[in-house]
Amino acid sequence: MQQHFAGPPLSEKLRNSGIRPTRQRLTLAELLFDGGDKHVTAEQLHALAHSARENVSLATVYNTLKQFSAAGLLREVATPCQTIYFDTNTSDHHHYFLPSDGEILDITDASVTIDGLPDAPHGKRVGRIDVIVHLVDE
Repeated sequence: MQQHFAGPPLSEKLRNSGIRPTRQRLTLAELLFDGGDKHVTAEQLHALAHSARENVSLATVYNTLKQFSAAGLLREVATPCQTIYFDTNTSDHHHYFLPSDGEILDITDASVTIDGLPDAPHGKRVGRIDVIVHLVDE
């Protein structure tokens, strides 16, 4: 599979993140980081891997996505329907959620503002705020 992304080779990117670049992890990374921002579920990535003729179990896909997230390569976005999407755009941004389609989309402008947050409990700080705007058909 040809790599279409900027930056160091994926194997180096994984190593620098503390992840051993196995064949399966590299294949999944190529599917995730082959250009453009993506939102995928584990099941969707599993299907993409099988389409690419990569024999990988769903458990391996889940484990790899969790490893990539813990290393900061992906961002987890939980939806109210208890589906977790993995976002290749790890910058601070918010999402639209289309429950009828089971899809999330980036909110591309910075028009969302948060005002009046409560103080975090002692010894804690706010790490991230996720806003998910639910869309319905008109």
